[in-house]
Amino acid sequence: MEPALPSLNQSTLSALEAGTVSLDALLALPERILQFGTGAFLRGFADYFVDRANRNGVFNGRVVMVGSTGSGRTQSFNNQDGLYTLLVRGQAHGAIVDQQHVITSVSRALSSREQWPEVLACAHNPDVSIIISNTTEVGITYDATDQLSLTPPRSFPGKLTAWLYERARAFMYDPTKGIIVLPCELIENNGAVLFDIVQRLATQWNLGAAFLRWLNDANTFHNTLVDRIVPGTPPSDEAADLQNELGYQDDLLTVAEPYRLWAIEGNGTIKSRFPLAGIDPGVVVTDNIAPFRERKVRILNGAHTVSVPLALLCGFEMVGDAVGDDVVGEFIRQAVHREIVPSLDSDRTQAEAFGEAVIDRFSNPFIQHKLLDITFQQTMKLRVRVLPSLLAYTRKHHTLPPALTFGFACFLLLQHPTYRPAGLRTDDAAAYWHAIWKDVCLDDEAQVQQAVTAIAQNAERWGTALDALPGFVDRVTQALVDAARLGVPAALETHVPDIKR
Repeated sequence: MEPALPSLNQSTLSALEAGTVSLDALLALPERILQFGTGAFLRGFADYFVDRANRNGVFNGRVVMVGSTGSGRTQSFNNQDGLYTLLVRGQAHGAIVDQQHVITSVSRALSSREQWPEVLACAHNPDVSIIISNTTEVGITYDATDQLSLTPPRSFPGKLTAWLYERARAFMYDPTKGIIVLPCELIENNGAVLFDIVQRLATQWNLGAAFLRWLNDANTFHNTLVDRIVPGTPPSDEAADLQNELGYQDDLLTVAEPYRLWAIEGNGTIKSRFPLAGIDPGVVVTDNIAPFRERKVRILNGAHTVSVPLALLCGFEMVGDAVGDDVVGEFIRQAVHREIVPSLDSDRTQAEAFGEAVIDRFSNPFIQHKLLDITFQQTMKLRVRVLPSLLAYTRKHHTLPPALTFGFACFLLLQHPTYRPAGLRTDDAAAYWHAIWKDVCLDDEAQVQQAVTAIAQNAERWGTALDALPGFVDRVTQALVDAARLGVPAALETHVPDIKR
């Protein structure tokens, strides 16, 4: 029996860092960032950028993570002294990239459920000047029933409002102690939307005119756009092999692709206070992130979201395997190049090039990206990432896009109890889908059409009444019924041109 590997921690890492930037110096840097979120994405994204900047002697600050899901990651971080390994693997400019980075930018992790007073105590730290968040698209929503007296408030905006109120009072509303807020959630104008909710809560909670002035004058909420595929921890057998190569046990081992983009809407002020742009070409400060956002959300995220239900229904488990399949891969290519890209108003050549790069990124042989992992909050993702392309294509071409429409039907089919797979990730709309489908027999086309009509008429859920699109209900109904009767590959050939098995 082989001896157990030592766990990654400060002691284990000391020998690995010999001859590089002093580990002791990196781990002694002050806490300057509060981060809401401990998940794989921020580990492979923001915390990576901060680590690079620290190692170049530019930012010189560490991150306090705040977890809220009860996943147990906060304890793992603290057991490992905030350290974890990021494996950057894939292709870039025609060359294979296979790199290992031990990330040293995280100082500790706190649980908002169990350590809310400690989270609020961070507001008293004069060095903290930045807040980063990634709470998914549903995280930035207004909860009218949230309360300041809760420990913690239920919603992320509620937690942020309470923390900023603590900050303002701790420093007597000093305008120099304001915070840069960088939300990484994939919603349009994420900074502006979050700021509006915080203002509403501050007013609703009667936090006072002085706080509202300080909130407006001393703090900046920036719209951002983030782009990096970070599937997280590799499968257990692969993780074991990787950890044997590394020489230590890492419960937070994280895999990311080489490509990265963090577009931040702002000016010279944020460049001076958050000087990462000069360290990594993936960090861009610009006066308008709209072109970056539309291209990324519609092409990359949209292709991910619309293809996952179809790929799962075809029996695939991993993104790379689905893209490599003749049928599913062609569906994704048609969705990207024939429907999503033509629906955009941005430069067609740049969009086509980005679309081709997206297909390559999906095919990354190093990354085992589970399709089920992408189903987290998929109803909201479909609304934000796919429907804008479906609607824009229909307006421009006066016809429904075949692949996106079929993908929507596959999403609905996946919500039916007969097809809903074990392991489907959390979706706030799960109860709605259960209520819609629980008594619907998929062999009864009339019942299916009735259900699809009700779904399409739900303008509150989709942001628009989809039944207003000519032929939408009929096309989705027929695609769904055919997929259930014939199987998805056979139905796909019928409903999407030029796809053949």
